[in-house]
Amino acid sequence: MTTATGVAESREVLLEARNLTAGYTPGVNILNDCSLTLHRGELVGLIGPNGAGKSTLLKSLFGLLSVQSGVITHRGESIVGKAAHELVERGIGYVPQRDNVFPSLTIMENLEMGIYLKPKQFRERAEFVQNMFPRLAERRSQRAGSLSGGERQMLAMGRALMMNPEIVLLDEPSAGLSPVLQDQVFVRTREINKAGVSVVMVEQNARRCLQICSRGYVLDQGTNAYTDTGERLLTDPKVIELYLGTLAS
Repeated sequence: MTTATGVAESREVLLEARNLTAGYTPGVNILNDCSLTLHRGELVGLIGPNGAGKSTLLKSLFGLLSVQSGVITHRGESIVGKAAHELVERGIGYVPQRDNVFPSLTIMENLEMGIYLKPKQFRERAEFVQNMFPRLAERRSQRAGSLSGGERQMLAMGRALMMNPEIVLLDEPSAGLSPVLQDQVFVRTREINKAGVSVVMVEQNARRCLQICSRGYVLDQGTNAYTDTGERLLTDPKVIELYLGTLAS
């Protein structure tokens, strides 16, 4: 397995998973001895073939799946077994790939749902989100169910930002979008990261993901196959041969 060295190692470790084994059915594991580290300020990409365990890892990090073995820590403290709402309070946001908005609610009502734990901060955070996603400001009174796929994705990301998280977990944010809208999602993800939010992003658009991420992990059959900087993974002959040739570009 290729490993990355450099600036990231000197930064504070915010989120770390070590030797995770997890799955959806007892005795049938999707993740096998899988590990990941997120340093402060990083944008980390997770790529790999379908069924490799990328989304399973993300769900395990957010407490949506039971961990059979291994350790997950946030700022050095174990978060295994903690409920999703506890992780949100700790500053960890999650944007699922599907069913990620409340279709019967307006954009602003969706944003309110994102900060129900701290309602007094709604105005300030809503302003931040609308500045980040001007399209949401334009359609603030529109019901989420009438939005386009790209607009829904922006709303889902915006709602996750309402609690002012230090970490956001994104599960295939560009899935099902046109190339133009995919590019907008990647641009916004980079802007979110530049605004001080550390990001872990699962992506099928492997090349675009590696172009913007600080470091990348290639998962295969539920375990780490390669990890390095995004730039190095893009030019690694083995990664190109085994993965990039068969993944979306």
